[in-house]
Amino acid sequence: MDMFALDDALADWEASLPPLRGPARLPVLLPLAWHLRQRDTARALALATEGLSLLDQASLPAADTQTIASRFLLIRAEAAWLSGQLEDADQLAADVGERFASLDHPLGRADAHWLRAWIAIDHGDHARAVTELEQMAAAARIAGDVQRCAIADAVNARWHVLHDLPSAQQRWGQRFTQDDAKLPAVASWIYDYYGLAASQASDFGAAAAHYLRCYEAALETGQLRMAITAAINIGLDFTILNDHHAALEWMESALDLARPTGWPRSIGACLMHTADTMRRLGRLDATEELLQEALEILTPMSSARSYATALHYLGDLSLDKADYTAALDAFRKLQVRGEALQHADFQSIARRGQAHALCFLDRPQEAMTMAEQAALLAQEQANRYNHVAALRVKSLIHLRHQLPTPAGMTEPNATLHFLHQALAVAGHISGYTLPGDLHDALAREYAQIGDYQRAYASAQLAAAAREKTHSQDATNRAIAMQVQHQTEHARAEGLHHRELAAAEARRVQLLQQTTSTLERLSAIGQEITTHLDAKAVFQALDRHVQALLPANSLAVYMCDPGHDSISRVFGIENGQPLASNTIAIDNPHANAARSLRERAEIYVADAGPDDIFLAPGTQLMASALYVPLLVGERTLGVMTVQCTLSNAYGPRERLIFRTLCAYGAIALDNAEAYRQLKDAQTQLVSQEKLAALGALMAGVAHELNTPIGNSLLIASTLVQKTEELEAQMNGAGLKRSSLATYFEDARTAHELVMRGLNSAANLVNSFKQVAVDRTTEQRRQFNLAQVSQEVIATMMNRIRASSHRIEIEVADTIMLDSYPGPYGQVIANFINNALLHAFTQAGSGSMWLRAQGPVDGRVLVTFRDNGKGIAPEHMSRIFDPFFTTKLGQGGSGLGLSISYNIVTSLMGGLISVHSARDGTIFTLDLPLTAPEHQQPAATQIYN
Repeated sequence: MDMFALDDALADWEASLPPLRGPARLPVLLPLAWHLRQRDTARALALATEGLSLLDQASLPAADTQTIASRFLLIRAEAAWLSGQLEDADQLAADVGERFASLDHPLGRADAHWLRAWIAIDHGDHARAVTELEQMAAAARIAGDVQRCAIADAVNARWHVLHDLPSAQQRWGQRFTQDDAKLPAVASWIYDYYGLAASQASDFGAAAAHYLRCYEAALETGQLRMAITAAINIGLDFTILNDHHAALEWMESALDLARPTGWPRSIGACLMHTADTMRRLGRLDATEELLQEALEILTPMSSARSYATALHYLGDLSLDKADYTAALDAFRKLQVRGEALQHADFQSIARRGQAHALCFLDRPQEAMTMAEQAALLAQEQANRYNHVAALRVKSLIHLRHQLPTPAGMTEPNATLHFLHQALAVAGHISGYTLPGDLHDALAREYAQIGDYQRAYASAQLAAAAREKTHSQDATNRAIAMQVQHQTEHARAEGLHHRELAAAEARRVQLLQQTTSTLERLSAIGQEITTHLDAKAVFQALDRHVQALLPANSLAVYMCDPGHDSISRVFGIENGQPLASNTIAIDNPHANAARSLRERAEIYVADAGPDDIFLAPGTQLMASALYVPLLVGERTLGVMTVQCTLSNAYGPRERLIFRTLCAYGAIALDNAEAYRQLKDAQTQLVSQEKLAALGALMAGVAHELNTPIGNSLLIASTLVQKTEELEAQMNGAGLKRSSLATYFEDARTAHELVMRGLNSAANLVNSFKQVAVDRTTEQRRQFNLAQVSQEVIATMMNRIRASSHRIEIEVADTIMLDSYPGPYGQVIANFINNALLHAFTQAGSGSMWLRAQGPVDGRVLVTFRDNGKGIAPEHMSRIFDPFFTTKLGQGGSGLGLSISYNIVTSLMGGLISVHSARDGTIFTLDLPLTAPEHQQPAATQIYN
């Protein structure tokens, strides 16, 4: 995760977050909270709290959960630091750093060290800050993050400048490249370092330009605290360039950024620097008021450099007001802070200020000691400005007090000695012009000792210095004006770019929202249109309307036959179902009817009692939207959504509802078409079953005809023989031979009749069993061979009539606990399919039904024919409902589809087919025990 992000990236996350729900928010919520931590700290904390709660619901690996939680806790630590709770912030950051270390997460460790470095800086512990920054850079290098490395080095370089400018320039001068400065997150810190180095080198125009770049980059990357500091530094540079009005503008800009944050360090820094600018303008009362407020705010952070700066300014103000006791107190406190910070500039300033105050408090020896320490510190640091200031204080002390002659004095008196030393040091400051009052002091001293020639020369130098000072002031003002122009131009350009970026971000956000909405609606549309049941469509519409729109009420009206009225077929209001309601199409008051008549959307934004037709049992709503349900040129009905809030449906909401209505219309039309198809399919299946039963009855009738006909013929012959025997017995007489012949014929007739009647009885029993099984779908234990023979027996008439034959090879030992009737229907469908499709009219064909012995509780049944086979292009469709190559020639396209459903759904088996030019084989893999089914067996229809 980047340390800082641009506003554009933030806009993307902002646009992506609202549609997400639950743990799905985490991948967007985490970077958004992290990069809002200075832009909007309160919101960042709220998002972090939400993220921590969502982690309990997310199914993430433990390491990922710990990493994300640690990042959220680091946001809390930074918020505590910004609000001035340094101890709490440091402890939390340390804990988070240890967690990242245990997770072997170097980027997390780097960010924890970064935060602890700034906490140490605000504590005034710059040695620890340097250590933390070095540890940050080391962790960033392990992670391969060059940006974090550059940021850590830039901050270290910044603080090195305050300690030792020449050493800092030597060490860090070549560290940063142009490529580093092109990265906004890094650029702010690099230009802050450049700006401070230029200020320390007295190149204040260049410093202001560097700080301006720092300011713009910081704003762009959400580093608000850095932006505030940069604005202050720009103001300070303008102050030194004597453009105090420009300085005040920048100070006010910084304060405008700082006030809303409530961050004590930033607000205090703005106040104290504004106060110093006011002091230079001579507004001492306002200066004191601002400084007191700054010190009060900064007191909890009294170990920070900003507090030391406020003490410096308070001391200077006290000197300007001639309140030397207060000045002495302020500079003594500054000395303590300077030594704690180990900042040589504060240590020198504090001693010089004390020396000045002690001089006017008539404590010359103490004053001289402090002044000598101040000069020595400044000399060691090569800070010539502070050195000149210290030497002038030493000359002032000797001017006001009689003190021993300084060692190595080369001038007539000590005052002249130190003034000339100040002149010598100032001569080494490039572009520095001594103020006229220094030469005036020299002129007075020379006049005092009677050296009027040198006094005159010094007076002339004073005049020249004043002229040069005025010229330098003018030059400074010109530089200030130029820098101000550049900064204003850069600010305007930056503002323009930010406005363009904001406009583009808004456009992208709107586009993303629209795209996201369309993508979501597309997914919703796919879900809605997959339903082929009207009730499911209504429930899906209600669920998505409630999720996407403000909706107290949703209703769907469908056209009645004849389209003279519409009826509410679905309605929900405040979570409760609405009863059915019918509205005439020509009703002049009903918006639903008008929407249907006009085939147009109707929107009521702020309804009164007469604007919405109130159906019985419904609540009056403030907003209502009516959209017709159209499929092409056909009108199906109307859908309406309503809300108790006025103006509830803007353009986006109306687009969403319009789209949902379009999907709903398609889905409801599909559901109606599917219902009609199911009805037609049910009728066709019933016709198919009746036709199969009719064919079965015809076959059985034909089979019964032969044995019964033979029996009738024999019986009638036997009747005739009996009548002839009776006539012989009643006539001339009955011969023994005739009686014997009759008995022989009768015995033969009896055998033939019994054989024929037994055959008919067996056929009737087989038909009765098959018919019962088919009509009731009775589950029972049955012998596979017996049921197979019974089914084939009922089909023999068709088989023989077509000159074909069938063989059965099924072992008598195979028993199934299943559905014999549906099994018989499958075998009958195979036989009918072979008779219709496999064999040509010329010649005879053969069929075989075989079953292998049970293995692992299953049996394989194969049905094979030696017909012409199935065309390869038809193999993938043979089990599809209504697919047939003999449409209108006896084929319905349902036989094999029904067989497939029986085998796979009812009997719990598998069906497969293999076909070639020499015939087709259907294989049934059936369990010996069929699965249990909840449906009543007597009414199931196979389809």
